[in-house]
Amino acid sequence: MRPVDLAREHGLSTQAVRNYEDAGILPAAARTRHGYRTYTPLHAQALRAFLALVPGHGHRTATSIMQAVNRGATEDALRLIDTSHGQLLDDRGTLQSVEAALRDLARVPQARGERARGGDTFIGPLARRLGIRPATLRKWENAGLVRPRRDPQTGYRVYGAADVRDVRLAHQLRRGGYLLEQIAPLIDQVRSAGGVAPLESMLRDWHARLSARGRAMLTGAAALDTYLRCRAVDDDHAGYVPEGADAASW
Repeated sequence: MRPVDLAREHGLSTQAVRNYEDAGILPAAARTRHGYRTYTPLHAQALRAFLALVPGHGHRTATSIMQAVNRGATEDALRLIDTSHGQLLDDRGTLQSVEAALRDLARVPQARGERARGGDTFIGPLARRLGIRPATLRKWENAGLVRPRRDPQTGYRVYGAADVRDVRLAHQLRRGGYLLEQIAPLIDQVRSAGGVAPLESMLRDWHARLSARGRAMLTGAAALDTYLRCRAVDDDHAGYVPEGADAASW
């Protein structure tokens, strides 16, 4: 089987197939006496497995999974898959947290001139509470995601209850993969609407993307399992010596 035979099935270039082999995504190919690569059905299944893994795990993790399998470290490959599933579970938890936060949203009027007290907080404690850096909060402020008032005597940023709500919402959306320029108008809508209606389509899209990722992981797992079975059969055949034959000469 030539590189072009593998490439044609997936609409790839022959160079891409060679690059995948060089990266360890495909097992090493045999060479003809003229130096041309020759591939087998095992290589074809390896390529199918890799391309099936990418949508669910991402290119980098899919590459690492295939590299581990091809060097015989199947347990390492399975750990990588487990890590991806754990991240997907975390992302589902993040989405649930966002939905819970949105359900609890309430417009909280704040007197901009009052000093930090009660539920108010400063940038350091708020950053520590969320596990982020104060510089991140300042960046979000510059992007319009949060608008803390300033203490009139010290000039320190003071985050009221509504500001903390906006920061928490921004934090959850960032964890969900949204960009600052996508988050800012959503938070503006929440501020003005005081409810979740403006974000319902975004939440539906987020649910759909997580579901698609989960389904893609199932597809990738099936393709990888087929490849592992093919490798096992290939190894069995490689070690097979017909009865009565000399092992050294077979």
